[in-house]
Formats: sequence, structure tokens, C-alpha cells
Amino acid sequence: MDSLGGADKTGSSAGSSFNRLGMYIQHLLDRVTPFVGLRWLFNLLLLILFFFRIVYLQGFYIIAYGLGIFLLNQFILFLTPKQDPSFSDVDNDEGDHVPRLPTRSTDEFRPFMRRLPEFKFWYTTFKALVISLMLTIFSIFDIPVFWPVLVIYFFTLFFLTMRQRIAHMIQYRYVPFSYGKVKYPGKNEGPPGGAPGIKISSY
Repeated sequence: MDSLGGADKTGSSAGSSFNRLGMYIQHLLDRVTPFVGLRWLFNLLLLILFFFRIVYLQGFYIIAYGLGIFLLNQFILFLTPKQDPSFSDVDNDEGDHVPRLPTRSTDEFRPFMRRLPEFKFWYTTFKALVISLMLTIFSIFDIPVFWPVLVIYFFTLFFLTMRQRIAHMIQYRYVPFSYGKVKYPGKNEGPPGGAPGIKISSY
């Protein structure tokens, strides 16, 4: 009985430690969310570090190929709209509440909704880079391959995938960025043309 009670206490303490760790990681993620440029600059530094490590070790090409395919897949999801216009017939059966991309200049402005949001794209990229760097520590993952074939296959896949995605954008006339929305001045800002605005004071 005492051994069972000790095991329960150990399990509960381990669970609480993992919960605290998860809360701390979520706190850090919440803190770095507004710094978009710094986040992506850090990922770029990790990618450069991984590239130089591959060149220095002259190995782990299969890890680099897997990382490249994963990043390409995440990038395609980042460029893909959340509601694909090619499935418009299926969407019509779901009702008018489904958000759609504007196809005419008279349509109401709607921001581009991605299938993979920017923060999730950054976070999955960050985790993939860290894991790839950690895998290069263990020689068991250094599988001998003929790396020029992997490079040719990756760039062929990249070219075909991006051509298909660009053709999809041209066909349905959208760009994966939100722009063009009219911005109105606030209460304390002057109207366009340099005329002074009216300040509203609260008593």
C-alpha cells in the first residue's frame, strides 16, 4: 500500500512539473508573439547554423532533405487560403456563413485567412530546425546517400509545387497577403489632407 501511495505521489509530482513547464513555455510564446521580425530572424539564424553544420560534417544529408520537404509543405500551407476556392461547390452546401475570398473589386474586403497561421508556421519551423540540429549530434542518423540526387529531386519538387500554387492564385485571382483596406483616422488624428482633427475631451 505504501509503495502504491508513493507511486501516486511521484506520478502527480511529475504531472505537475510537466504542467508548470507547459505553462512556462506558453508564457514565453505569448511574450514573443508580437515580435514577428525577430522571431523569423532567429529561425533564419538556426537555418544558417544547420546549413553550415551539414557542410562542415559532410553528412546528415537525409536529415537536411527531410527538413527541406517539411519546410516546403509548411510554406505551401501558409500560402493556401483556409477556404479553398476550388471547393466552392462543397462550401455552398455548408451555408453562407463560410468565409470566401473576394473575386470582384466590388466585393467586401476580407483579410486573407491562411490555412496555416503565421505564428503556427513560425513555431513548427522553429521546432523542426531545433530537432534537426539535435539529430545531427547522433551519428546513427548519418545515413550515406548520394546527395546530388536529393538536391535535384528537392528543387524539382519545389519548382512543380510552386508553379501549381501560383497557377492556383492566378486562376482564382487572389494573393496570400492582406492589403488595400481603407484605414480611417482615429479620434485624435486629423483627416486626410492635413486638416486638423477634432479632439474630444472627457470630463
